[in-house]
Amino acid sequence: MAEIKPFRALRYTAEAGNIAELTCPPYDIISEEQRHAYLDENPYNVVRLELPKGGNPYEEAGETLQSWLKNGILRRDTDPGFYIYEEEFKAGGQKKKIKGFICLVKLEEFSKGIILPHEETLSKAKEDRFNLMKATGCNFSQVYSLYMDEANVTGARLDALSSGRPRCEFSDGKVTHRMWLVNDREVIKAICGDFKNRKLYIADGHHRYETALNYRNWRREQGTADGSEDYLMMMLVNMEHDGLVVFPTHRLVRGLEGFSTGHLLNGCRNEFDVTPEKNIAEIEPMLSRLYHQGKKAFAFYGGGSGWALLVLKDMGIMEKVLPEKSTAYRGLDVTILHSLILEKHLGIDKKNMAEQVNLSYTRSFREAIESVQNGDSQCAFILNPTRVAEIRDVASAGEKMPQKSTYFYPKLITGLVMNQLSD
Repeated sequence: MAEIKPFRALRYTAEAGNIAELTCPPYDIISEEQRHAYLDENPYNVVRLELPKGGNPYEEAGETLQSWLKNGILRRDTDPGFYIYEEEFKAGGQKKKIKGFICLVKLEEFSKGIILPHEETLSKAKEDRFNLMKATGCNFSQVYSLYMDEANVTGARLDALSSGRPRCEFSDGKVTHRMWLVNDREVIKAICGDFKNRKLYIADGHHRYETALNYRNWRREQGTADGSEDYLMMMLVNMEHDGLVVFPTHRLVRGLEGFSTGHLLNGCRNEFDVTPEKNIAEIEPMLSRLYHQGKKAFAFYGGGSGWALLVLKDMGIMEKVLPEKSTAYRGLDVTILHSLILEKHLGIDKKNMAEQVNLSYTRSFREAIESVQNGDSQCAFILNPTRVAEIRDVASAGEKMPQKSTYFYPKLITGLVMNQLSD
């Protein structure tokens, strides 16, 4: 079902410098301070293309790309191939590795059920990415997608192909990145065959995928389509990979008139068992225990040294609240929090959430607590992570989770390989 193919990646040459100084995280998690730091270290850093700034940022990115191509800073590989990519990191005190491969994937409308999203997107971010694609005709970063392969057929192939020394290896201080190039035609053909009956589930990069669809349609309307716009660069990872890590994204509430901790918690007692707790240090361990027991639980923090544990009494409540939704969607922690607390008791509706009027997000537990302690937020809800199986089930049901439901860690590096859409 999913059509994949190799490609001639656009990569940095030795003229640009050390690859560790040329890459950066995805554009949407880079602060302006970090952006300047990357460029101070090496003016050829990909952040200049991926996150351009200035009076005419998109045009400047296009001009910079052409200049780098002309001067040999970037060059396309001679032969098409797949690029095996591995990240080694620590999460929860454990050493982990995640491995997949970067290829081109044929764009499909979501309605076809071949490539499935799991989160809602924001129009502003899509407009930004669309303008960048129009100006550069290039994918600088890859969309992160998952596939089902319980027998690990493709994974075994990738492990065998990456048993030798990688083409490049470097660390950014937290994550070690490795890449191997595969351009054997028979091997590529076999891997492509693995995907004939597979669907792809977008893990990260929804804005970029929807932008690619818009860009493809725009090229067709302009009469400039040549087929290259039908494909998008993706990193594909087995959904069963033991290195997959999903972090929770906590909710911060601010600026609500008449907000009262006592009133809110009393209102929550109809749907939740509400238990006062004394030690903030126990929040994450306690939520983790309940997570592994299959409970739907949150921590509420409104300041001071104590907090409150909220555990859903009965999943049947969600069937009454959202009868039109699938069991998978109703069972999401973020769905329960949004429906039964944020909307019902705090009046923060979906539009408010999308525009982040009274709600903001962080994946940092410490940042969530400190935001309340320093007065930036009125309260914080600490969540457990979304399970990968839940992501699959919601996407398979044709539904999308609320924004900021998942945070796959670590993020994929940008600039290791790029996809120039036209010769």
